[in-house]
This record gives sequence, C-alpha cells and structure tokens, in this order.
Amino acid sequence: MPGPSARRANRFFKELDLERENSIRRVTLVGSAVNLLLVVFKFIAGILGNSSAMIADAAHSLSDFASDVIVLLCLRVSGKPEDEDHAYGHGKFETLASVAIGLILLATGAGLFWEGLASVIEFARGGALATPAWLAFAAALLSLAVKEGLYHYTVAAAKKFDSATLKANAWHHRSDALSSIATVIGIGGAMLPGETWRIFDPLAACFISVFIILMAFSLMKPGIDELMEKSLPDAERDTIEQSIASTPGVLGYHRIRTRRMGVNRAVEAHIKLAADLPLREAHDIASAVEKKIQAALGKNTHVGIHMEPAAGTEKRK
Repeated sequence: MPGPSARRANRFFKELDLERENSIRRVTLVGSAVNLLLVVFKFIAGILGNSSAMIADAAHSLSDFASDVIVLLCLRVSGKPEDEDHAYGHGKFETLASVAIGLILLATGAGLFWEGLASVIEFARGGALATPAWLAFAAALLSLAVKEGLYHYTVAAAKKFDSATLKANAWHHRSDALSSIATVIGIGGAMLPGETWRIFDPLAACFISVFIILMAFSLMKPGIDELMEKSLPDAERDTIEQSIASTPGVLGYHRIRTRRMGVNRAVEAHIKLAADLPLREAHDIASAVEKKIQAALGKNTHVGIHMEPAAGTEKRK
C-alpha cells in the first residue's frame, strides 16, 4: 500500500493532467467558437461580395472548425489513463488528431485550387469575372486580425502544455491568417479599375490553396513519424545517455530505443552492472536510472531498463 506521501504525489499529478486536459479543451472551444462565426461571416461576405477568394478563405475557416471538433473528440480519449487494453495510455489519439487535421487541410486545399484554376481558365477564354465588393475586402481584413490573434493565443497554450494537437491547431490558425493576406491582396487587386484586374481574385484563391496544401504536409509529417515509431531527436537521446552514464554503479549501456507516445515518451535501454551485485542493489541502480530519465524528459515518460552483467570478470566499483 502506498504511503500518504505517495498518495499525495499521485493526486497532485492527476490534478496536473486534469488541468492540462481542461486547459486544452478551453483553448480549443474558444477557437472553434471564433471559427464558426468566421465561417458564417466569410461565406456571406464572399457570396454578397462576389469574391471567390473570400469563399475559399471561408472554406479554410470551415476546415479550422472541423479540426477543432476532432481535437475536442480526441481529447476526451487521449486524456484517459492507461488501462488493461492500452498499457501505454491513450496519448497517440492526439497524434491521430494532428494527422486528421492535416488531411482536412489537404482535401480543402486541393478542392480550392481546382475551383480557382477553373475560374482562371474561364477568364483566359474570354469569360467575365465579377468585381468584388467592399464587404469582401473588409471581411478579409477582419479575418486576418482575428486569426493572427487566435494563433498567438493557441501556440502559447501548446508550448505550456506540450500539446502536439494544439500546436497543429495553432498553425492551422496561422495558415488561415496568412491566407487572409492573399485574400486581401487578391480582392484589393480585383477591385482596381479595369477588367484585367479581375483575375487577381481567382489567382488569390489558387495561391491560398497551394499554401494550405504545403501547410497540410508540414503538419502531417511529425504525426506520421510518430505513428511510424520514429526515434526521439538526437538532443533528447544525448540527455538519456547522460542520465544513464552518470548514474553510480552503471558500467556501460547499449540498445537504447526511443519513441514518442503523444505528449509522452518511451525509452528502453540495456545497462551493464557488476556481475556480483545482489539483486536488490541492481534493482536500485535501475530505478535510479529510470528516475533520472523521467526527471529529464517528463514524469510520464515510460522507461524500461534491462539489467545484464558486464563482460568478463568486472566487479562492482
């Protein structure tokens, strides 16, 4: 039975995990509410303002809202503790959410590019394009300001809680803000006197879509790397090796294997100990290695240490 100190520590860490989940949910709810309002406003402004670029921007905001819904659904699962069927916890649901956000961006960007390209081709064949109205231009400026503010708000929370999903969502907000810059330029250019300038609006839509596609790939890659069990960065591996090597009683180490599990990490390593060590002492050394690694990488880091006798007749030092 754990003592009072251990129970207090466990309760403290559970409260920290609950605070993290609630904070991520609160940030995501704020973003989803703003995105929903922007979706409605942009679609109205795009239709009434005769702007394909603004409609493309509205579709981008719609993908933002869809990603927020995915994050909220996955948070409820990823925040669950380990159980009999998930011995390593549910952290990879956050990874799945990040990849899903990237897929939404990819599909959105491809659809918008096709629509913008069709308008450009139609104009090149002699077709007429409508002149955007001031409503669409004002909506683009408002979207730029709001989405840039949401980016800074979300990325600050992502850094504080080390959340890959919030980081992906923050960059989703940033991509929408940057696409609004293209929208402002496209609509503003199309509003200049002369029929030739009208092509600026569908060209802006095409530019926005290419940007969205590139952003999708940049967001999906880390999640795919994690799902493919990519090792931790070299800097973190160096930290692990220093933690092992600096532990008294460890004569050597090898077969270090690492990976991420959502916000947490997993580390496995073989350590060499003196061949004549009693089991209790060997266990204490392995526990010390485990605690050092967790202190460096996070308390929820899964550490598996395999002990083996050092080669030859080496004795304890």
